[in-house]
Amino acid sequence: MQLEQQTLLRAGPSRLVDAYTSVRQQTERLCEPLAAEDYVVQSMSDASPVKWHLAHTSWFFETFVLAAACDDYVSFDSHFGFLFNSYYNAVGDRLPRARRGLLSRPTVGEIHRYRAQVDEQMLTLLRNDAPLPLSLASVVELGLHHEQQHQELILTDLKHAFGANPLRPAYRDSPFPSPPYRLGDPEKGSALNWLHFPAGVRWIGRAGDGFAFDNETPRHRVYVEAFLLADRLTTCGEYRAFLDAGGYDRPEAWLSDGWAARLAHDWTAPLYWEKHDGRWMQFTLDGLRPVRDEEPVCHLSFYEADAFARWSGARLPTEAEWEAAAEACPSGGSFLEGDHLHPSASPTAAPGTAAQMFGEAWQWTASPYVAYPGYVPLTGALGEYNGKFMCNQMVLRGGSCATARSHFRRSYRNFFPPEARWQFTGVRLARNP
Repeated sequence: MQLEQQTLLRAGPSRLVDAYTSVRQQTERLCEPLAAEDYVVQSMSDASPVKWHLAHTSWFFETFVLAAACDDYVSFDSHFGFLFNSYYNAVGDRLPRARRGLLSRPTVGEIHRYRAQVDEQMLTLLRNDAPLPLSLASVVELGLHHEQQHQELILTDLKHAFGANPLRPAYRDSPFPSPPYRLGDPEKGSALNWLHFPAGVRWIGRAGDGFAFDNETPRHRVYVEAFLLADRLTTCGEYRAFLDAGGYDRPEAWLSDGWAARLAHDWTAPLYWEKHDGRWMQFTLDGLRPVRDEEPVCHLSFYEADAFARWSGARLPTEAEWEAAAEACPSGGSFLEGDHLHPSASPTAAPGTAAQMFGEAWQWTASPYVAYPGYVPLTGALGEYNGKFMCNQMVLRGGSCATARSHFRRSYRNFFPPEARWQFTGVRLARNP
């Protein structure tokens, strides 16, 4: 499947039914390895219990599709609007995010019954002889991409919960085997090379008719100065050299806010790294295992990524630079569908091309999350989806091993606060020529 998508809205009702069924079933598959107790844990305020994700994504379809399509619609439970609304102020009051882990009731079984009822009603609506109005069908498509975002969050939130457990339990009993290395020396990884991109005017933002979130639009021109970009992601081995050089004890490498965050959170290594008998280990969704130098480093905050770049005599790319470089890159990479659930080592890239631009680990950029020129949010409550978060966030690009490939686009703009570390977030270096 290509990274660039064809819109479902032009493909006919049957494709929308197939897509709805596929996305909803994928969410259920992610829950198959779990015990009932795993559904309820909330390990920090930024994360949510699996049970909440399952209910919230169903609430989205119930609230924005079923209730809009049926004047006499009766909700599964009148309390669910308060319990499972995320941040839509226009829809009504909601349970504070930090208290989602207190919801021992409704039970996991009730949530699955809720999902089943919403699915039955949604499929009846989508299979109706009278096609949905385009405006409502577009909300269905948005809801599917919204659920794919929550699939990624289910995995990263679970990883944080399991990583906080002293037993370090694995997400699944049979770890997915590591892909075969295609490197000259699997112990050292491929050498880092710098790719040159000339100055010029570039088009940025979503092109074509495929789905895009409103924050990817409108497509517009920007002038980009000449720059150099690393041809792969930063590896664990390269980042370990930063640790060995005392990088977490050198304030001159850190932004002021970053150094304050490093002290406040007592960061001494990437999230999920811990030393056992002098050896660095890393907690993964397949359990605790040794850090592999050739794999991309991940679970870094923006502050750590920036400090490493400064220490390396480089910097982070802007999102315009990243998108300009990604324009001609092949679409390979580890995504959710590959079921590896951890960033893979880089193959040797063809000369003059960048590897690992897509999948593996989200790549921090130096760009704040702000609106594109001429940006217009969606109307109504769905206008709260992206636009109101355009403050105090940094942009990430490229997707990760937990991102659905069918959900991703080159123009995709992810965003998180600079101190966030629980996502699969890594580093690609840039430099001035």
